[in-house]
Amino acid sequence: MDAKKILALHDQEQRINITYHGMRREVTPDVVRHIGLEDKWGIVLYSHLDTEKADRVIQDQIDYFTQLGLGFEWKWYEHDTPIDLRERLITHGYTPEEPEALMVLGIDQAPAILLKPIALDIRRITDPNQISNLMKVLEQVWGSTNDWLGQRLMTDLVQDPAHLSVYGGYVNDQPACAAWIDFHDNQFASLWGGTTLEEFRGRGFYTSLLAIRLQEAKSRGIRFLVLDASPMSRAIVEKHGFQFVEYTQPHKYHAK
Repeated sequence: MDAKKILALHDQEQRINITYHGMRREVTPDVVRHIGLEDKWGIVLYSHLDTEKADRVIQDQIDYFTQLGLGFEWKWYEHDTPIDLRERLITHGYTPEEPEALMVLGIDQAPAILLKPIALDIRRITDPNQISNLMKVLEQVWGSTNDWLGQRLMTDLVQDPAHLSVYGGYVNDQPACAAWIDFHDNQFASLWGGTTLEEFRGRGFYTSLLAIRLQEAKSRGIRFLVLDASPMSRAIVEKHGFQFVEYTQPHKYHAK
């Protein structure tokens, strides 16, 4: 897989052209941003800046979202310009979160293990009322509530089910892990979650969730799976053929 070609395609389809349910896409000469129509949040997903205008555009986004009364995230990618964009964001008061590894798998190159029938109890969730139980898995693992995420998944399952599939892994009819996949009417599908309760790790749940989502994506004609991976997730997905492309990092700004 040619990393430069993948980055260019990913920029065009996943950062420039992409739309999200429940968000208004706005394009300026310098950035592509999305405004939450219901939740009080926004995101700058793509920028094309040089050293002369970078600081002005960074401040413009602060002013714009503050005027709307919204907090927002600027999603930084390692190849973004100027080369010191991340440092400029921090100087302007954005708070960086942990870096994540952008990982990509060409579905045609998927290893055989991900194409086998699923042996564990993995269920696709179509009833939004079941989402709250899956969110408890995330809460137990990460130690924080995910009300906004649970609400987003519930809403999208009702209003935009063609672009979202949610899966849970079960032991004795109780959720042990949770994951979902977003489809975007392009060549990519993005993977999220894969969170497993500690007592059920090592049983193959993560791999099974990965496999069932890949198999669905393959059946829908998707070419690439992509995810922003933590160090733990990166180590697992690399074993299954995912290629590291570059680092990405959210920088958040909360309106004062």
